[in-house]
Amino acid sequence: MPPANTFFSPALDRLRRHVDTELARYAEFGPGCPANLAAAIRHSLLAPGKRLRPLLVLMACEACGSDPQRALPAACAVEMVHVYSLIHDDLPAMDDDDLRRGRPSCHAAFGEATAILAGDALLARAFEVIATELAPPSLAARCCGELAHAAGATALVGGQADDLTAETCGGDLQRLESIHQRKTGALLLVCLRLGGLIAGAQPSHIDGLEGYGRALGLAFQIVDDLIDLTGDEITVGKRTGKDRGRGKLTFPGLLGPEASRARAAALIAQARAALRPLGAAAGHLDTLAGFVLERSH
Repeated sequence: MPPANTFFSPALDRLRRHVDTELARYAEFGPGCPANLAAAIRHSLLAPGKRLRPLLVLMACEACGSDPQRALPAACAVEMVHVYSLIHDDLPAMDDDDLRRGRPSCHAAFGEATAILAGDALLARAFEVIATELAPPSLAARCCGELAHAAGATALVGGQADDLTAETCGGDLQRLESIHQRKTGALLLVCLRLGGLIAGAQPSHIDGLEGYGRALGLAFQIVDDLIDLTGDEITVGKRTGKDRGRGKLTFPGLLGPEASRARAAALIAQARAALRPLGAAAGHLDTLAGFVLERSH
C-alpha cells in the first residue's frame, strides 16, 4: 500500500478526511444494488488515495472566499468520475493494469464485467450527487454540465483515445501535451472551475484558477511519467515501468528525465504565479502545487 501523504499539511489532511467520510456515505446503495457490484464500487472508490481532485474543488471554493464544506458534493462527484476512469483505464482492453492504489485493480479483484459496471455506476452516481445535493438547481445544472464536458469525448475520454492511438502511431511534444491537457488536465481544471462557481467567484478569480489548473495538470502528468520511469511498485501502489514497455508517448521519452523535471518545475512556478490575484486565501492551493512537484506516488 502506498505510504501516507507526508507532504500534506494538517489542514489539507483534515479536508481529505472530510472527503473520505462523504465518499463512504455516497458508496452506500439501496437493496437494489447487487452485493458484488457494491463491493467492487467500494473497493475502488474507498481505496487509500491522495484525493487530489476533490481537494482542488474544496480549496478553490475556499480561495474564492466561501466555506469549502459547500463544495463537498461536487468534490466527491469529481472523485467518482476519476475513479470510474481509473477502473476503465486498468481494463485489459485499455492499459491492462492489475494493481491500483496498492491493491488489485477492480477487474483483477472482481472480474472484467463487474469492473465495467462499477465504473458505469460511479459515473452515474457522480451526477446524481451533484443534481440532488447542490443548491440552487441552476448551480447544480451548471456544475453537471461542466463536469460532463470535462469527462467527455473532447476532454478526458478523447485524451484517453488519443493516448491509446499514440502507442502505435507515436507523436511529438505538441501531440503529447494535447493528449494530457485532456486526459489528465481537463478533470483537474474542472475541479477548480467547480469550486469557483460554487463560491460565486468573480471572473478574475476564475481566470486565476484556470491558469493555475492548466499549468498544474500538465506538471502533474510530467511527474506521473517520471514516477513510472523511476518509482517502485510498493511506494507508487501500481505497476511501474510499463510505459516504456508499451511504447507509450511520455515526457521523459521525448524530453529526457532532466528536461522533464525542469519543465514540471517551470509549470509549477507558473501555476503559483496564476494564484496571485486570489491573495492569501489561495495558500492551500499553493501548498498543493508544491506537493504535486515533490510527490513520489
